[in-house]
Amino acid sequence: MSENLEMKFLMKIKHILLFILPLLLVLGSCKKFDTEEQANIDDSTILKFISDKNIVAQKHSSGIYYQILSSGSGSISFTSNTTVSTKYTGRLLNGTVFDGTTTQPISFKLGQVISGWQIGIPLIQKGGKIRLLIPSGLAYGPDGQGPIPGNAVLDFDIELLDVTN
Repeated sequence: MSENLEMKFLMKIKHILLFILPLLLVLGSCKKFDTEEQANIDDSTILKFISDKNIVAQKHSSGIYYQILSSGSGSISFTSNTTVSTKYTGRLLNGTVFDGTTTQPISFKLGQVISGWQIGIPLIQKGGKIRLLIPSGLAYGPDGQGPIPGNAVLDFDIELLDVTN
């Protein structure tokens, strides 16, 4: 009788494996998000945007592209605790404005914003203006945020009004 129970147990295991293994193979073959591949897609997208719009921009080693419109003045060494006051407009590459200041500037610690801003804002000083084209990996990534879709490259015009350490 114990041999019969053992045989039933093995049959159940066999049925479970026959069901689970194909499922695991299907799930395992699903394409996983590839940050390097997305970075390459973003870079190509930014280069095409720059070319189409005749924008003169430089590429930072991080992957952002920037155009310094005015460098500002001062010699602040930025840290994540540096408080900056800015006016800005944030757009998707199709021109849709998703955020920005209207009349009042906004102040925040640099360490509290997306990586693209943490990299780009220190390229200027108080009174400076910069345009940042930020790849999705240095913005909101594959998940997006609010009106910003996943894997969106962002286009910001930023005016740095004040800086304090």
